[in-house]
Amino acid sequence: MRKQIIMSNNLLKRKKGIISGALDSNSIAWKVAEKCVEQGAEIVLTNAPIAMRMGEINNLAEKTNAIIVPCDVTDNDQVLELVDKSMEHFGGKFDFMLHSIGMSLNVRKGRPYTDLKYDWTHKTYDISALSFHKMIQACYQKDAINDWGSILGLTYIAAQRVFPDYSEMSESKAILESIARNFGYHYGKKNKVRVNTISQSPTVTTAGSGVKGFDDFISYAEKMSPLGNADAEACADYCISMFSDFTKMVTMQNLFHDGGFSFTGVSNEVLR
Repeated sequence: MRKQIIMSNNLLKRKKGIISGALDSNSIAWKVAEKCVEQGAEIVLTNAPIAMRMGEINNLAEKTNAIIVPCDVTDNDQVLELVDKSMEHFGGKFDFMLHSIGMSLNVRKGRPYTDLKYDWTHKTYDISALSFHKMIQACYQKDAINDWGSILGLTYIAAQRVFPDYSEMSESKAILESIARNFGYHYGKKNKVRVNTISQSPTVTTAGSGVKGFDDFISYAEKMSPLGNADAEACADYCISMFSDFTKMVTMQNLFHDGGFSFTGVSNEVLR
């Protein structure tokens, strides 16, 4: 019943946008893509070529009637091409964009924070944070997003607090949030486009499950959060609200979507 009510709202009717980072049905970006289309939007899907070979994005494209534009976000020319091809497909400007991209070679290969391989760290920053700037800058310079459009990046509270095994992804998320604030100012002045980040609960995704001790931390966060952990489905609903016209005056914000975890000092469940 809840799904039928959501589908009937048409919050994104006649809107168009780019969704990055959908790897498989566990991805937050995958859920966002599905809900965008349910709410009346038309979308373009994008991911790195290697991620596309690993994932199931073709199934999502068929389900959502979307085209796929492969894009290695470390290559600025490919980012510019993504925006060009999206505008060509849409027949002009679009209205929203989701950045759901993150990867750390140090984490994947088990290098601790105190023994980082720095060329891998640079790659982490490039993929996980600077790509956000590249995507926004491409849209800004090409005047690709309609006035009062909305750009979102997915982040995590490790940008503010220490989570030892999250390694240099913590800095990546801090950079990502800073980009949203700074570009939010410039894009707001130019086209009233708003730029925000959503700081999500730890969520069971293919990428997230690669962090050491992830399952234990999900259990801890669940006990710490008055409302419990926000799942991928709930995060997608929140993204839809941020893409809609009901949040036109929200920009340059890091929005915690974590069941209250971010402002809970300790809970009775954790003390017990």
